[in-house]
Amino acid sequence: MPLGTLLFAPQYINAGTKPLGYPDYFAYALIICKLLGVIAIAVPQVPTKLKEWAYAGLTFNLIFAFISHACVDKNAAFMMMPILVLGILAVSYFYQAKIARLSNKETAGTGAYHQASVV
Repeated sequence: MPLGTLLFAPQYINAGTKPLGYPDYFAYALIICKLLGVIAIAVPQVPTKLKEWAYAGLTFNLIFAFISHACVDKNAAFMMMPILVLGILAVSYFYQAKIARLSNKETAGTGAYHQASVV
């Protein structure tokens, strides 16, 4: 995880990007963009359009990671990791959209926002 590397082992921050030929600053840009994307997806109050952009950005990131590994180091394990994470992202996208539609149907039927309270 890039954020974990930044916090606990910053000397290895570019260990994944440097062998692929990317400059050192690229690792920091990836960390920031991934963190913002995850926050946009995880926070319910974020508008749907912004969530769509976050999913798109993370999808492009994973596709390009696969392509980078396929072209540079040709290591099957390194190539499959982004594909595996892309599958998890796709499941998240599918269910996030489904949950949003169900939530909209419930609130439209009652005419008001319904929230369960915890006692």
